[in-house]
Amino acid sequence: MNWKTDLRAADLGNDVRLELTCKRCGAVRFLSPDVILAHHSGRHLYLDQVEVRARCKQRGCNGPMRMALVRKREASGFVGGIA
Repeated sequence: MNWKTDLRAADLGNDVRLELTCKRCGAVRFLSPDVILAHHSGRHLYLDQVEVRARCKQRGCNGPMRMALVRKREASGFVGGIA
């Protein structure tokens, strides 16, 4: 199990964006949870199911997409060290 199998689009906040990258051509697009929830069955789908159904929109590609979670908060660097 991973984060995609545990979360639904309804569980995500408004500040979260999903990055979809095509495994075939490398095209990137961003998706908000609102777009998923706008579809009839979107509220009940887990994110891994959304990822399986997502297809590239580039002309002639239609390749499978890989999903990543984009956070707007700043990432903190590694604070620890070798003792």
